[in-house]
Amino acid sequence: MASSAYRNGAHGGSSGMKVDRPVQVANIKSSSFKSRLTPSHSSGSALRRSSPASFASKDGDGVPGRVRVAVRLRPRNAEELAADADFADCVELQPELKRLKLRKNNWDSDTYEFDEVLTEFASQKRVYEVVAKPVVESVLDGYNGTVMAYGQTGTGKTFTLGRLGEQDTADRGIMVRSMEDILAEISPETDSVSVSYLQLYMEALQDLLNPANDNIPIVEDPKIGDVSLPRATLVEIRDQQSFVELLRIGETHRIAANTKLNTESSRSHAILMVHVKRSFMGGDNIYSNENGDISHLAKPLKPLVRKSKLVVVDLAGSERIHKSGSEGHMLEEAKSINLSLSALGKCINALAENSAHVPIRDSKLTRLLRDSFGGTARTSLIVTIGPSPRHRGETTSTILFGQRAMKVENMLKIKEEFDYKSLSRRLEVQLDKLIAENERQQKAFEDEVERINIEAENRVSEVERSFADALEKERLKCQMDYMESVKQLEEKLVLNQQQRDFDVFTDSNCIGQGPGLSAAEELVELKKLLEKEIKLRKVAEEEVKICKRQQGQDRQSEAGGSVEVLKLHKILENEAHQKKKLEEEIIILRSQLLQLTFEADQMKRYLDGGGSGNAYTGLDSSMSPFRHPQLKDAVNGQKASIATLFEQVGLQKILALLESDDANVRIHAVKVVANLAAEAEANQKKIVEAGGLTSLLVLLRSFEDETVRRVAAGAIANLAMNEANQELIMAEGGISLLSMTAADAEDPQTLRMVAGAIANLCGNDKLRMKLKSEGGIKALLGIVRCGHPDVLSQVARGIANFAKCESRASTQGTNSSRSLLIEDGALPWIVQNANDEAAPIRRHIELALCHLAQHEVNAKDMISGGALWELVRISRDCSREDIRSLARRTLISSPTFRSELRRLRIEY
Repeated sequence: MASSAYRNGAHGGSSGMKVDRPVQVANIKSSSFKSRLTPSHSSGSALRRSSPASFASKDGDGVPGRVRVAVRLRPRNAEELAADADFADCVELQPELKRLKLRKNNWDSDTYEFDEVLTEFASQKRVYEVVAKPVVESVLDGYNGTVMAYGQTGTGKTFTLGRLGEQDTADRGIMVRSMEDILAEISPETDSVSVSYLQLYMEALQDLLNPANDNIPIVEDPKIGDVSLPRATLVEIRDQQSFVELLRIGETHRIAANTKLNTESSRSHAILMVHVKRSFMGGDNIYSNENGDISHLAKPLKPLVRKSKLVVVDLAGSERIHKSGSEGHMLEEAKSINLSLSALGKCINALAENSAHVPIRDSKLTRLLRDSFGGTARTSLIVTIGPSPRHRGETTSTILFGQRAMKVENMLKIKEEFDYKSLSRRLEVQLDKLIAENERQQKAFEDEVERINIEAENRVSEVERSFADALEKERLKCQMDYMESVKQLEEKLVLNQQQRDFDVFTDSNCIGQGPGLSAAEELVELKKLLEKEIKLRKVAEEEVKICKRQQGQDRQSEAGGSVEVLKLHKILENEAHQKKKLEEEIIILRSQLLQLTFEADQMKRYLDGGGSGNAYTGLDSSMSPFRHPQLKDAVNGQKASIATLFEQVGLQKILALLESDDANVRIHAVKVVANLAAEAEANQKKIVEAGGLTSLLVLLRSFEDETVRRVAAGAIANLAMNEANQELIMAEGGISLLSMTAADAEDPQTLRMVAGAIANLCGNDKLRMKLKSEGGIKALLGIVRCGHPDVLSQVARGIANFAKCESRASTQGTNSSRSLLIEDGALPWIVQNANDEAAPIRRHIELALCHLAQHEVNAKDMISGGALWELVRISRDCSREDIRSLARRTLISSPTFRSELRRLRIEY
């Protein structure tokens, strides 16, 4: 008896496939076996992104694609040449007609048609091109693909798929050639290829790359039907040589045995999984005009990721026990192989006949191939047969298997996702560029202002120097003119004195002439001199006036320089305003970048977790202290982002943006404040000290924008969690503003935030009367008109908090009057919703009833309002032991309740 052994990499059982081949016809077309999606798409590139089919599949409709089947005939081996020398082959191939005739006897035969008929002389290259290459091209386009070999043991399945071609490169199988094409097409910078190699042996899935990793579980996604193997070894492939080495390692670990039909018969199904991830920039549909030109109205491109998977399956050969001679452990192996192949045949029969039930779970093999048959993968099947008439039964069974498989229809779909990480990296680069550009502009602006200031100072000093020089020149000129005038007057005075002396001497010698005539002439001469001096003085005064006028003009030119300085100051103010705008834009970009990074991480966790639950994202969903339970992990991840923004920008700048004229800036600022308030009490204290509470109340009062009101109410709710802030909110009229907002708002999210804020205030013992007088309780009851479960949960929480404060005051002896909740008409709503289906609402109302019942003065109102029956139900049926015990103690301790229960004959 032959025992099972591990392979050493040789393919002895398939050695019969090596024959002398004739020269192949040049330029063999590979489109004969490719999926015919539409009449105009017959080539391997039919599934490219630009085709209509690809757009349909991206929208989720899928593209129909039948399973393609090819048949390959193995040449006779040495044993058959000797044993069947006198018998003709049991099959006759007609490759040009793609037909196969199966002889029943010498005069009768059956004819079958396949997508491709490959003779014993077909080369490995031709087999790959017509069977596997179209599937590989589809995988590169984003579709899943499967290539599988089926047939009797010893007919060449492993030779067709897994031959490494180390001695003869022409013998390379489909696995090696597929990886060559994939590595040639992908880009190492943006794309990646990883490989898993497994075997299914005795219904146990084992890792051929790590034999210690056996019994690998199969994980199925019930929504999309995808199958994954999370514990399988996944190796990233960079080059062809490393892939061939992995195949060699896997083949040495694959279990094989020597049988009568095959010296090295595979005793397990081998599965090679090639995962391809490709990144590219894609957009929506591109429209064309009547002339066929591409329209420029297409939306901008966005980063996308296509994840596809190529599965190559080398099935173990079907065998009959009396022919293979299997016994002992090999017999058990043969039974397991035949059972799994039988389960696969049943599934294909059910799919071919459109049966309502497909027995996918009968075998691990069918579970692994659920996407290949009837799923979303493009599938090619090659059935291998032998020529010997001794195995006519096995050959017939193989051919009929292929015929049934041709009737199976798959719905091809592209596996395409939005690339959040790539977009986040691109936004980070853009933000860095904007920050660097802003710094450069700021530096250039400061240099320009400094240059203008220096130039202005130089011009002013130059004008001052010119004015001083001109004034000095004019002063010197006037002084010289004055000295010249004085000198002339002195000279004239001397001349006049000499003339007068001469006239006196002449008069003394003249006879008949009196002295009065000479005196009169002298007087006239002096008058003339005086008039001349007066004229010279006027001329000097005119020159002084001209100098003063020149001085005034110089001063006016200096004043013009001051006007220019004022203009420069105005330019500086405009530049400062623009700088402030840029800072606001940078803050918004940082906020958007941090939010997008958080959304990408949250979406990744959502996809890794199987898509269960609600994938809430964004600042709006995380700004409230009463979040959805599934968001706790997401909020913890977002705190680091908000803290980073807080450190980079600063609280004062963020609060200043609350008063910005830009609505978007204002909305982002209030979201950041809300998230900061939700993180820690230290942040709340800083926000209140910096005036943030007042700013939020102003926003709630003055803005009608629903988003601003919702986020502002959420921020106030976060601040209201702190007891010190609760009194400040009440002191600044916060409850009145919240009541008005509750009356005006219709959006459930806004009402949830307002109800949460009032509910937090209801938990403060000191604020009970003020909440009643300012309409807080009535506003809380008015919110129930919304009917949304989350809103009603907050209303119930607020009523429970208020009832607890009243119960505590009654126990301490500080409150002896009837409940304010009952006075404001809250009891009917409490009784009506005491048994609500929503657990949070029911739990809060049950607590509120128990606290109200602890005050004896409320007992009669509760009995008349039907609350007694709810208390009895709570004491018996409540799911929480603490609430049940509280209800029992309340019923027992109240004389009014005990009397009513005895009257109604209710046991408690």
